[in-house]
Amino acid sequence: MKIKPLGDRVLIKPYEGKETTKGGIVLPDTAKEKPQEGEVVAVGEGRKTKEGKSIPLSLKKGDKVLYGKYSGTEITVDGEEYLIMREEDVLAIIE
Repeated sequence: MKIKPLGDRVLIKPYEGKETTKGGIVLPDTAKEKPQEGEVVAVGEGRKTKEGKSIPLSLKKGDKVLYGKYSGTEITVDGEEYLIMREEDVLAIIE
């Protein structure tokens, strides 16, 4: 199934939570921190102004991004977990 975000929304594949601590302790699923980094999988066509002009998004497919801890809406597609959120909820691009 393909998902195409609408407007100024982006689809993000979050990176997996860390499995172990720096000291080597293995963390159970319930103790893992929610990831705040991910990769942009798809982007919408951009925002529309009141005049109807389209403002393109600054994010593009493949960008590695940092987002807020509780940002976006979690969705599952074909057994894969994704986040869909507005571009303004993305805090930074990781280079």
